[in-house]
Amino acid sequence: MTDRRLAIAAWESLFRAQHELMDEFERDFDGDELAQAEYDVLLTVTRGEGQSARLRDVTANMLISQPSVSRLVDRMVSRGLLTKCPDPADGRGAIVTATEQGAGAFRRLATVHGRTIAERMAVLSDAELAQLQAITAKLRGR
Repeated sequence: MTDRRLAIAAWESLFRAQHELMDEFERDFDGDELAQAEYDVLLTVTRGEGQSARLRDVTANMLISQPSVSRLVDRMVSRGLLTKCPDPADGRGAIVTATEQGAGAFRRLATVHGRTIAERMAVLSDAELAQLQAITAKLRGR
């Protein structure tokens, strides 16, 4: 059985590290046309074939509720960052696609944000980064 105190200490350290990193990474979005949640939507969408994704896949990758994701996507559609159409494979679903404006805003911010992440994570070796990725995937059950 896992040492309970060690498990709690490790969780607290992970939680505090994540919180501090997110505070630092959020600065990349200050004054940008994209909010962090919008960036997260575009991250999922631009990785899809034809820069498209099912709305349910976008929702699965977000840390907010399905109704909140739907409202966010609708706001992004009205701002010209995404288009939305019915999913031909699932009449209840929708397909969202990044527009040129949305994809361009994402790429521009991804360059800055990726650099910030890489610089902050550079305190770890490549072996440690691979280990961290494996450990967090295991914690997520993947």
